[in-house]
Amino acid sequence: MLTDMSTSRPGRYDTASAAPLRRTHDDAPDTMALFARLAHLADGPERDAVRDELVTAWLPMAHRIAGRFRDRGESVEDLRQVAALGLVKAVDRFDPARGAFESYAVPTITGEVKRHFRDRMWALRVPRRVQELRNRVRVARRELTQRPGTPEPTAADIAAHTGLTEEEVAAGVAALESFSTLSLDAELSIGDDGCSLADTLGATDSSYDVVVDREAAKEGLRRLPERERAILYMRFFEDMTQSRIADRLGISQMHVSRLITRSCARVRDEALGRRQGGRTNG
Repeated sequence: MLTDMSTSRPGRYDTASAAPLRRTHDDAPDTMALFARLAHLADGPERDAVRDELVTAWLPMAHRIAGRFRDRGESVEDLRQVAALGLVKAVDRFDPARGAFESYAVPTITGEVKRHFRDRMWALRVPRRVQELRNRVRVARRELTQRPGTPEPTAADIAAHTGLTEEEVAAGVAALESFSTLSLDAELSIGDDGCSLADTLGATDSSYDVVVDREAAKEGLRRLPERERAILYMRFFEDMTQSRIADRLGISQMHVSRLITRSCARVRDEALGRRQGGRTNG
């Protein structure tokens, strides 16, 4: 029978060498026999069961590693889920012939959690170099303020401590503030009245697009024959139907339709041609 893996303690023996195994933590069970068995199993229910047993046995270690990253803006439960994902990857990739599982799993799980912070937790996307500056600045601040009563270090202090330039320190400080954002629903105090951040932001005004389109169409409208300009005016400004326009001008409704289509296409083509020409010349 297999030994209960969840109750292993320091001082257990490797049956192959009869030598005591060093256990750095109580959550490092002796699972070499299980890993050896897993390595020889083909895909199927039995292999899945052994794999699940290994993950369950080492899950407390994954939770311990996740706990190292608490108080960094992410919930402990989410961190544990990320660490568990790293543990599953470690179990799947581990080769028992290459040493102890703990030595392989710890950096694998830690790297998974760090990637989570790097890829998911930044409110604004910043280059990797800036993220590294942010980490160096954060560590330097902590090291320079370890003594009680120590004033907040200046950019020059941090630069001297880390070997960075003051410009690099400034970039790191800015990145510290990019790690999280303020909700648009956050309340602000402006005078005696409270309002949300969203209330202070402007909205898109569609009227600007109308103005741009009208200005772009003016020159093309001026180039149209007088009758076609009159037809467009009656149709789009006086809201007359094509039949009424036809009656007023003594032409067929079908002819009015063709003139409107042709005139609009001509104005549109001229406006687009000038716009593209302006971009090219610019």
